Amino acid sequence: MDFMQILSNTLGQVLAPATLGYALAAIGLSVHFGFAGLLNMGVAGFMAIGAYGFAISILTFGLPWGVAAVIGLIAATLFAVVLGVPTLRLRGDYLAIVTIAAAEVLRLLFLTSAWRNVTGSADGLFNYQRGFRGVNNPLPPGTYGFGPWTYTSDQWWVIIIGLVTVAVAVLTVWLLMRSPWGRVIKGIREDEDAVRALGKNVFSFKMQALIIGGIIIAAGGIITAMGSNVNPNVYVTSQTFYIWTALLLGGAATVFGPVLGAVLFWMVRAFLSNLLPALVEIGWLPFLSGEQSQMLVFVLVGVVLMLLVIFRPQGLLGNKKELTFVR
Repeated sequence: MDFMQILSNTLGQVLAPATLGYALAAIGLSVHFGFAGLLNMGVAGFMAIGAYGFAISILTFGLPWGVAAVIGLIAATLFAVVLGVPTLRLRGDYLAIVTIAAAEVLRLLFLTSAWRNVTGSADGLFNYQRGFRGVNNPLPPGTYGFGPWTYTSDQWWVIIIGLVTVAVAVLTVWLLMRSPWGRVIKGIREDEDAVRALGKNVFSFKMQALIIGGIIIAAGGIITAMGSNVNPNVYVTSQTFYIWTALLLGGAATVFGPVLGAVLFWMVRAFLSNLLPALVEIGWLPFLSGEQSQMLVFVLVGVVLMLLVIFRPQGLLGNKKELTFVR
């Protein structure tokens, strides 16, 4: 067992596009759940909208990647409005039911063979990254970096875009939550009837929070799509639960907690995905096969999520007084 190689693979996940995408999705979910109290259980749907809107705009319509990214964000805005109009005037659990169903409907629509020429069906979409990796890549060609963070210029370009997007999202959420708008959103989370009694349009503020968080989540889907192909089998319900795990790990009602949670989640997942098969190979886990050891990773992630909710529901950076569900 090459422990140094396992450690290198684990550390390499810190800057991976998937990690940055999950960080953005967790930030958006923090706006929904941590600050506004909206139970969004369809995070994978928002990520899929952003990724497919980005890829389809390039492949089908031949648009520049920057314009394609904007279209993906606009599609997420429309998706949030469609979900919010019939549900945000009702109890919070209605939004949870609608979002988890809508995310699955979207996945099945992208999976259907009726629009194979547009969505790629089960094969997904690929070969759409050449525009921003080639013509728009300002970095010199080659491979550079140090240790586990050694990447090609194309990979660095995606990482730089992802880091800038994460920084903009963190700054935006930080400024919003320090503003009067953010104080209203937190008040709605605590007691929307009291906020309504003060003359605030609770529905409007909820819709704004749903749209803002949805745009940030869709940006996570776009960054993930920049680093890999788009496939409908990625945007499943388990992806939503992984992002919830990352959010709860870092802290739901925090600005920097989602980023920390996403990084730790992917590092732990990468570490276990490399360690457990290695332990099986050397005979330390004789009761498991290599494939079963990979399934054990998901079991352990579920156990960690349960322990978090029980013993540290506010997360690593969270304040227990910020979350009404732990009172």
